[in-house]
Amino acid sequence: MANSAQARKRARQTIKQRDHNASLRSELRTAIKHVRKSVEAGDKSAAQAVYKLSISTLDSIADKHIIHKNKAARHKSRLSAAIKAMA
Repeated sequence: MANSAQARKRARQTIKQRDHNASLRSELRTAIKHVRKSVEAGDKSAAQAVYKLSISTLDSIADKHIIHKNKAARHKSRLSAAIKAMA
């Protein structure tokens, strides 16, 4: 347990920040899931539209250091490859 006032405040801030980061990670996973579902549905134009929206989410979360920029790049690359592989 935190003993000083400063440590108690940092503990409160950490809890709040962890909840915020968790919601952003959830938003990221949802964006990726939407692209995957549209690829599985077979609609290439819809998949491209959803992909463009998810790119901004990925970049935004990477800019906030919730995930590493290379991880965001890897996700974007794999989603793009999945869309290009569609017939």
